Amino acid sequence: MTPTNLILGLIGLWLLYFLLSRLFFRSRPSAPLPPGPKGKPIIGNLADLPPPEMQEWRHWLQFKERYGPISSLTILGQTIVILNDVRMAFDLLEKRSNIYSSRPRLTFAGEIVGWNDALGMQTYSHQFRAYRKVMHRVLGSKHTTARFNSLQEMEVRRFLKRMLDRPEDLIQHIRTEAGAVILKIAYGYTIEPHGRDPLVDLVNEAMDQFSIAGSPGRWLVDTIPLCLFFCQTQPCDISLLTFETTYAVKHLPAWFPGASFKRTGLAWNRTLLTTIEKPYQFVRQQMQRGKYTPSYVSSLLKGRDLNTLTPEEEHIIKWTAGSLYTAGADTTVSVLSIFFLAMALHPEIQDKAYEELERVVGRARLPTFADREHLPYIEAIVKESLRWHPIAPTGIPHECTQDDIYEGYLIPKGSIIIPHIWQMAQDPASYPNPTVFNPMRFLSPETSQMDPHHLAFGFGRRICPGRLLADNTIFLTIAQSLAVFRFLPRDDAEGLRAEFAPGVVSHPLPYALKVEVRGEEQRKVVREGLEEVGWGVSDAGALTGVIC
Repeated sequence: MTPTNLILGLIGLWLLYFLLSRLFFRSRPSAPLPPGPKGKPIIGNLADLPPPEMQEWRHWLQFKERYGPISSLTILGQTIVILNDVRMAFDLLEKRSNIYSSRPRLTFAGEIVGWNDALGMQTYSHQFRAYRKVMHRVLGSKHTTARFNSLQEMEVRRFLKRMLDRPEDLIQHIRTEAGAVILKIAYGYTIEPHGRDPLVDLVNEAMDQFSIAGSPGRWLVDTIPLCLFFCQTQPCDISLLTFETTYAVKHLPAWFPGASFKRTGLAWNRTLLTTIEKPYQFVRQQMQRGKYTPSYVSSLLKGRDLNTLTPEEEHIIKWTAGSLYTAGADTTVSVLSIFFLAMALHPEIQDKAYEELERVVGRARLPTFADREHLPYIEAIVKESLRWHPIAPTGIPHECTQDDIYEGYLIPKGSIIIPHIWQMAQDPASYPNPTVFNPMRFLSPETSQMDPHHLAFGFGRRICPGRLLADNTIFLTIAQSLAVFRFLPRDDAEGLRAEFAPGVVSHPLPYALKVEVRGEEQRKVVREGLEEVGWGVSDAGALTGVIC
């Protein structure tokens, strides 16, 4: 036996010991697990995970149909609980948030690449609470987020002008707007308006790497010896493992045979750290020069001696700002892409919305945040865009931090909790005719349907802290777009359908639209709106001089 095989064998035996002790030497539960499919010896319900490329929400819907509103499966000793009922989700994730607010450990993406420092990946800890406290101070109320209204209005006007000039690039314009808004709010950074921007490219690279890093079963360090050979021969869809079963593999040196994941992870870690560090140092540099655009970061640094900040204070500011972009941009793109698709499928809704806009705002100006309370139908369109296909159909998993009994079922400590938000938003008991895009469901006095804002942005202590900012951008983009344009299927499109890609954040599959300006008055308003704010002077040049 070669030394390499000997070492691998010893590692395997050591990890197998932890696995078997976890499986066979636990105390017996005081109640049954929630219902679910019968598992196989050792591997449990490994075969019952969503197959690669399948829409996860469709897979978990089968569990709802077979096992009811709460179900479970167990994989290699790890319990997963699926919540298909909105009442149950609020009972556990809201009312018992003291034990359901943590996140499961993802070794490759979280610990090696470094995403554990981002807000969304944080376990429920002192650091997580510190993050939330800082973000709440700046973004926690309508009053505090109102300071960014003018920045959002500026970027939406630029979005409209891009649409006017190149309507065929709708999705790219949405991405540009979302990135510009979040970078401006987080860092006061103005993107390159007419070409590629280095910071946007850097952040997109980091997000692309995160998408791969977080893929279940892709990485050796997220598996255990019993599955190593299985994963080498066919697609594997597991990543839900305990600290003990991954410890040795995680600490293999980068040069060790089979540890190429470590080299990849370290390279991606450098990209991530640059993404977090560079825009933060950009703000510091601008403030030291005495000329900066107000932003989330500058509001936390203003009035402070920048040379006396503690490492912990800087860490919190950097990572909460980075979390704003990485969590905010992609979700905003998803909602707006869904909205434009829905409008093309329902021209009668556009016409009704325009009637309200024309009555309240007129044609001589664009709607603003001040008009929002007078535009109930536009508000209903925002809600229906969040409900019709939720941003994160299966949410971001929670972790239960102690044994719990719920409605006669045991939810063991360490269980991963999946809130099936798509099912909740498509439940006919909550939303009659749920597959139909119908904003009137939120305006009818005969029905009282839950505001989907309560589902779309998470639950309990894990609710998105930037939700008010995101909601403002979504509202203003929807209102101003409907005031200026009509959205129709393109003549050469072979049928426009609502189809969506799998993923934690789900986007519509590529679709083709025809964008028409409503009239010359609207065209003039868009041009005058841009003349008022301009394209801005890009900060890309200043960014190249930042050392991090």
